[in-house]
Amino acid sequence: RLSVSNSSACPAPADSSASSPLFPETEPYQSGWLTLHQGHEIYYEQCGNPAGLPVLFLHGGPAGGLSPRQRRFFDPARYRICLLDQRGCGKSRPYGERQHNHTDALIDDIERLRAHLHIERWLIFGGSWGSALALAYASRHRQACLGLILRGIFLTGQADMDWFFEHARQLLPDAWARFSAQVGQTESRAILNAYTEALENIETPAAQAAAQAWQFWETALSSPGRTPPAVNRVDLETVRKYRLQASYLNRLCDLGESAVLHAAGQAASLPTVIVHGRLDWVCRPENAWRLSRHMPGSRLRLLAGAAHDPYSAPMLEALISATNLFARDGHFEQWTADGKFDEPQI
Repeated sequence: RLSVSNSSACPAPADSSASSPLFPETEPYQSGWLTLHQGHEIYYEQCGNPAGLPVLFLHGGPAGGLSPRQRRFFDPARYRICLLDQRGCGKSRPYGERQHNHTDALIDDIERLRAHLHIERWLIFGGSWGSALALAYASRHRQACLGLILRGIFLTGQADMDWFFEHARQLLPDAWARFSAQVGQTESRAILNAYTEALENIETPAAQAAAQAWQFWETALSSPGRTPPAVNRVDLETVRKYRLQASYLNRLCDLGESAVLHAAGQAASLPTVIVHGRLDWVCRPENAWRLSRHMPGSRLRLLAGAAHDPYSAPMLEALISATNLFARDGHFEQWTADGKFDEPQI
């Protein structure tokens, strides 16, 4: 069963900021839900040029979702832009559902969508959690991939969990104190377990307070050098989002660091760009460096002045130059050399 709506593919007026490198706003020429086994339906969109180079955008999270700005990393005249909300995310149904929601299922969903759209091969663009999912997919379906653009690398290992839930306290001790005090724990595994338990009954005040505290900490880490904005009382959707995210993180996203790096090795022959902010406090820059060592042919850029935000000026310039380069050449051989620094070396 498939529900589909169609609309014009003509781009809307350009971004209001004349300095923004984002491509003009564009509306889907097709959107719909692909019905899967086990009661899930994934929402997808197609934008840009139906005869263009196919690209798949994989959002972060886990438990993130799509936004219209994500379409704008790609030239709509040259790309057939495909985007999907992963199981339980965004417009996919049922929202926040944890049953039958795991990484193997997400990989199968991507492949089912490719077959449904009659796409032979596509470029995969993944950020944060989406970078790990992109690698896991590419390792299993290498023949379906043209290349990889990876941002804000998340390796899904215990070291990543320890960093986010405990060791990043070194950067923001006051914000972390508020985050950990919400559940009365100070060790990473205990903090994650306590948040998971608090989020279980989503309509309780404890669940809402936990989601609000998690969102505050996540926002603080995403905004280095800036005072995080106050997080107002969260809605039920936000609680469901963090409950699903906790479920994935408790399982190391069904992968773990060794599995992600092994997948990288299997996909290493694909043209690959790795982009990471030097000020990324959510996913450590070391992740990108280590990933590049497992993909010897990849092109790595560590960006000065960039954090985890994909819409910061340095990150936008790098990502859009990558999508333009691939649309032109089908590879990244003209990309900045692996390991080259963006600022004077000391």
